Amino acid sequence: MARSLALLALLLGLAATLPSGGAAADAPFIVAHKKVALSRPKPGVERLAVSLDLYNQGSATAYDVTINDDSWPTEAFELVSGEKSKTLERLDPGATASHTFVLETKAQGRFQGSPAIITYRVPTKTALQEAYSTPIFPLDILAERLPEKKFEWAKRLVAKYGALVSVVSFVGAFIYLVASPSKNSGKASKKRR
Repeated sequence: MARSLALLALLLGLAATLPSGGAAADAPFIVAHKKVALSRPKPGVERLAVSLDLYNQGSATAYDVTINDDSWPTEAFELVSGEKSKTLERLDPGATASHTFVLETKAQGRFQGSPAIITYRVPTKTALQEAYSTPIFPLDILAERLPEKKFEWAKRLVAKYGALVSVVSFVGAFIYLVASPSKNSGKASKKRR
């Protein structure tokens, strides 16, 4: 009994020395997703539409939010529209923001981009806080792409929804058989009369 009381007192003492969970809960928590869409406006040129989606999942407002995506080397990528960085005055709890820019390249090769860096200010802390976006998959710039086959979309639909369609078809056929009147039962009742 004395041993369990000593253990309980030790645990309570440790809990009192740890920072409170409530202080950490009253902070912004920025989640950023980076994605790239490739297109070819003309032969030998590839465009990359880069979009960054931010979400404040925390319970406090983030101030002076700066999105910076300098992972695109200028010798390989040229900025066509937009800017690689953007500053927001604030991002409230539960709020979202998006930033998009378009790059163009004429150099063929494989490219692995780094995550974008998001910095923001929290009124209770003096140092700027940092968050990172998700990285992108490696890109094969100006790579040869096989044309999509004529019925490739049908194969994908069957692979994705084939089992569901089969189950629904079997259930529908069963209901039809149970609910429809049988032709033989009508003839048998006439013979009895």
